[in-house]
Amino acid sequence: MVAAAAALLLTSVTGCGGDSLEKSGSDTASPSSGEKKGALVIGSAGFTESTVLAELYAQVLKNAGYSTSVQTLKNRELYEPALEKGQIDIVPEYAATLAEYFNTKANGPKAAPVASADVTATVKALTTFAEPKGLKVLDAGPAIDQNAFAVNKDFAAEHKLKTLSDLGAAKVPVKLAAGDECPDRPFCSPGLKSKYGIDITGIDPKGVGTVQSKQAVKDGTDQLVLTTTTDATLDQFNLVLLEDDKKLQNADNLLPVVNAKDAGSADIATVLGKLTKALTTADLTDLNQKVDAERQKPADVAAAYLKSKGLITG
Repeated sequence: MVAAAAALLLTSVTGCGGDSLEKSGSDTASPSSGEKKGALVIGSAGFTESTVLAELYAQVLKNAGYSTSVQTLKNRELYEPALEKGQIDIVPEYAATLAEYFNTKANGPKAAPVASADVTATVKALTTFAEPKGLKVLDAGPAIDQNAFAVNKDFAAEHKLKTLSDLGAAKVPVKLAAGDECPDRPFCSPGLKSKYGIDITGIDPKGVGTVQSKQAVKDGTDQLVLTTTTDATLDQFNLVLLEDDKKLQNADNLLPVVNAKDAGSADIATVLGKLTKALTTADLTDLNQKVDAERQKPADVAAAYLKSKGLITG
């Protein structure tokens, strides 16, 4: 789901079984207890939820005896190839979005969709694409996040907007604040145009659900913003989500995807599986709220959550 494609800057930092890459985020952490099991690099896409999830993964694995670090690469176009190469080992992902990303890469932008509201079928399709790339798809959990689109509440009232269909029917030109890959993503600008008939006049590449994107819509510089269904700060920007009444977005259940060679062990799957099973959509929204609205640090929020669920000690 996310942000702008940019060049991957390579520097000499330690990855796991692959080339080095730019490091951003926490330093490698030593295991909290027990025998050291090895180093794992967790990938993050840099937006709040991805950052918190990467911290959750890093800390629960650290507690299990691994040393961990977090690497931030701005979007899927950067971190997915890094995951294949072993430059990073694990990423928190969204089943439907990743399945369609692979589908589009393999079969072109007009390929028939492989993702749907059926989580089991979607994960099966994702696995079919992932395995030949040396990736292992772990079990999906109940937590789900989807792309969503919001407008200024005053704009919604003026044009009587409650759904994306309403926006298409209103024939109002809108500038969309999103990542600059949005023109190529079937669930972003192309889908809004084809499924809803929305008049997208341009993409303002301020990122997905960023403060800058939401501020632009609040101020009227842009009229529509790409965010997520677990965005906890919309009220602060006088924004409201428009219902995806024609189901442009598929069910995006959260799951870990790992480099099979470097992080495909049963132990890692078990450790992450406990976290995945515990995490709910309400939890995701609450975690985002603590970071975005309450200005708590992602690492602190992650630690408090893991302790509250009995997933880490200390």
